Amino acid sequence: GRGSRTGRELWRAQQDLPRAGRGKGKGLERKAPALERTKGSEILFGLAPCRLALARARRALFRLFLKEERRGGPGRPLRAELALQAAARGLPVLHVPARALDALCRGRPHQGVCLEAAPLPFRSLRDAEEPQRGHGERGRRQLLWLVLEHIQDPMNLGALLRAAYFLGVDRVVATHSNSCPLTPIVSKASAGAMEVFDVYSTDDLQGFLKAKSAEGWEVVGTVSRPEDVEGVPVISCSEFRWDKPLLVVLGSEGEGLSLETQLLCQQMLAIPPGRELHPGIDSLNVSVAAGILLHSICSQKRRHGD
Repeated sequence: GRGSRTGRELWRAQQDLPRAGRGKGKGLERKAPALERTKGSEILFGLAPCRLALARARRALFRLFLKEERRGGPGRPLRAELALQAAARGLPVLHVPARALDALCRGRPHQGVCLEAAPLPFRSLRDAEEPQRGHGERGRRQLLWLVLEHIQDPMNLGALLRAAYFLGVDRVVATHSNSCPLTPIVSKASAGAMEVFDVYSTDDLQGFLKAKSAEGWEVVGTVSRPEDVEGVPVISCSEFRWDKPLLVVLGSEGEGLSLETQLLCQQMLAIPPGRELHPGIDSLNVSVAAGILLHSICSQKRRHGD
C-alpha cells in the first residue's frame, strides 16, 4: 500500500543507507528523503515503552512505526491499538518492513514497534514539588527516595527504575555528571517505567544529602563488602528499621559509593550472602541489590499497616 511505500522511503532516508554492494549503481545511493527525521529526535522501541510514551505524552512525539504483517500475526491487536492511540493524537503511523525497524533501533528487540520522540530529560530538583504522602494516610507514610551515584549502564538504570516504581519508591534522584542519560535503552530496560516515573538529577550530590539530613531525613548507603567501609556503621539490610523519611544511596557498578558520599551516610546496608563466595563473584548486580534492599525496607510499611 501507499503507507508501506512511504514507510520504506522514510526508513532508507533516515538511516542514510548506501545501496552499494547490491548490484546497483551509484545513482541510487543517498536518495533525497521523502520525509526527514525530526532533528534531535530519538527512537523508542518495544511495546511497553511506546505504549506508555503514547499514553502519557510527557515528551514530544513525531511518528509511530509499525511492522508490516499479515492478518492474525502475533502482537497484531496490541499494535493495532497503538495505531489508534497515535491516530487520536494526530501522529503519523507508518507501516514498514521488519528490517526497517531493525535498522531504526539498531537491531534491538522492538516487538514490531518503534516511536520517534524527543528525548526525555531529567527533571530538576529545583522545580520539584514535594511528593504526595498517599491518599487517606494523614501524612503517616514515610517517604522513600532512591539516590543513584554515577550509574552508567543503561540496562542497570532501566532495571533500577523498574524496581523502584514497582516497590513504591517515591522519587529517584541521579547524579547529573558521569551518569547514563534517559535513553530509549533505559526505557526498554525499565519496561516503560521511565515513561511514567519522574527521574530527577542533581549536580551537587553531597550538598543535596547534607540538606536532606539537616531536614531530618535518614541517609543510608549500600555496600557489597563491609570490610571496605571505615567510619560508618555497617548493618545487614534485615536489621535496618525504617522510622523516618529515608534516602537510600547506591553507587556505581564498579566502584560503589564514593568515599565523600559514604561519609555523609548515617549507616551502610549490606546484603548477607547465602554461602562462602569465591573472589571475583562476591557481589550482586546493582539493580538486583537494589531490588533486595528496597523490598526489605518497603516490606516494613506493609507489616506496620501503612
